[in-house]
Amino acid sequence: MAIYHFSAQMITRSKGQSSVAAAAYRSGERLEDERTGETKFYKREVQPETMILAPSNSPSWINDRERLWNEVEQSEKRKNSQLAREINIALPKEISNDQQTYNIQIS
Repeated sequence: MAIYHFSAQMITRSKGQSSVAAAAYRSGERLEDERTGETKFYKREVQPETMILAPSNSPSWINDRERLWNEVEQSEKRKNSQLAREINIALPKEISNDQQTYNIQIS
């Protein structure tokens, strides 16, 4: 039986969260949080499939995960800022990895 999962949540500063830390955890990459001066890294056995989706007219730096999330942290000043929205999708294990990986192009 095919089972999938979908959830969405907010990354908010009022809960003590950081968009840089969230991005480092989800991507498995080492990212420096310029606001706190800390390096965020969460070691993973299996590297997750990650991507940054941006409109074609976006600046080129938008695809640099560390800069993107540090810009978000810098632009939001309030203690109750909503920094990001996380969408988590787990596809059925009956679907092969090749079928689960889908190249998305935004025109």
